[in-house]
Amino acid sequence: MLIDSYGRAHDYLRISITDKCNLRCSYCIPYDLPHGFYANSQRLTPEEIYTIAKVFVGLGVKKIRITGGEPLVRKECRRILQILSELPVEIVLSSNGVLIDEFLDDLIKHRISSVNISLDSLKEETFNAITRRNQQKRVLANINLLLKHNFHVKINTVAMRGVNDHEFVDFVAMTQNSPLDIRFIEYMPFIGNGWSKEKVITKNEILDIISDSFSYDKIEDAAHSTSKNFRVKNGSGTFGIITTMSEPFCGDCNRLRLTADGKIKNCLFGKEEIDLMTALRNGEDIISLIYQSVKNKYAVMGGQFDKGYQLIETEDIVNRSMIGIGG
Repeated sequence: MLIDSYGRAHDYLRISITDKCNLRCSYCIPYDLPHGFYANSQRLTPEEIYTIAKVFVGLGVKKIRITGGEPLVRKECRRILQILSELPVEIVLSSNGVLIDEFLDDLIKHRISSVNISLDSLKEETFNAITRRNQQKRVLANINLLLKHNFHVKINTVAMRGVNDHEFVDFVAMTQNSPLDIRFIEYMPFIGNGWSKEKVITKNEILDIISDSFSYDKIEDAAHSTSKNFRVKNGSGTFGIITTMSEPFCGDCNRLRLTADGKIKNCLFGKEEIDLMTALRNGEDIISLIYQSVKNKYAVMGGQFDKGYQLIETEDIVNRSMIGIGG
C-alpha cells in the first residue's frame, strides 16, 4: 500500500493522457499558456501509461480516472481506454462532454460506467464566454445520451461569483427528476486562471442560495469523498459542494496524479513533482520514486495554502496551470 507520513493510504490514481482540449475554459487554460502544449515525444505513450498504471495497481491502486485536458481529443484515446480496461480496477472518465457521442460505444465496451462532465453554465451565452467555444447544445445532448445508456453521470460546476452564481438553483433543479449528481466546486487558484479570494463562493453561501428555493437533506458522504452531499426532497439525483478552499479535506485524501508528461504529483496544489517518464524510458526503477513522492506529501494543500484561502497571494503560487496538471 502507498501510505504517506500521515497515515493516509492512496488507492486512487488520476491519469492525464493529454494536456490538449477542445474548449478554452478561463479557469483552466490561461489566455497566454506559459509553455504551450507538449510535443508528442514529451507525452507518455499508451504503452507507457499502461506500464505505469499497472505498477500503481500492484501497489494497491483500486480506481483510475482518465482525465486531460480533454482525454477524448487524444488520437490514441481508444487504445488507452482498451488497455487500461484490462487492469483489475475501476476505470472512470472526466470529460467536457463535447465528444461523448463519438466515443459512446468505446465507453460501453471498455466498462467505463461513470463519467464526470464539466459544465459551468446552463445559459448558452455564459457557457460560450467561459469556454470560448460554442458547444453547449452538444454537451447537454451528450449528458442525456449518457443517462439514456445508464451511465453514472456527475456534473462538475466551478462556482464563480458574478459569473454563474445565479444558476445554482437551476442546476439543483436538474436533480429533481434525473439521476444526476451535481457538484459545485469552490474556485481554486492556479497559474494564470484569474483567481482571487473575492471570486470564491463557499459551501455555506451556496447552500444559502439553494435553500431559498429548495428543501434538502444532508446525505451520507462516501469514503474519501471530496464533496459534502445533499438531496432535495424526493429528488432523483443529488447535489454536493467540493469545499477545497473553505473546508479542505486533506486529512482523508487518497489521490495521486500522473500528468500527461509523466510526472507524479502527490497533491493538486503541490509544487513538487517526480519524473516517472524519464526514469521508465531509462529502464530505471519507478517504484522507489512513487514511494518517495507519497512519503513527501504534505499534510495540507501541498504545503502552499495551509493558512487558509483568504491569505493566498496569486503571485506566490508555484504550480502548473490546471490543464498542465490534469482534471
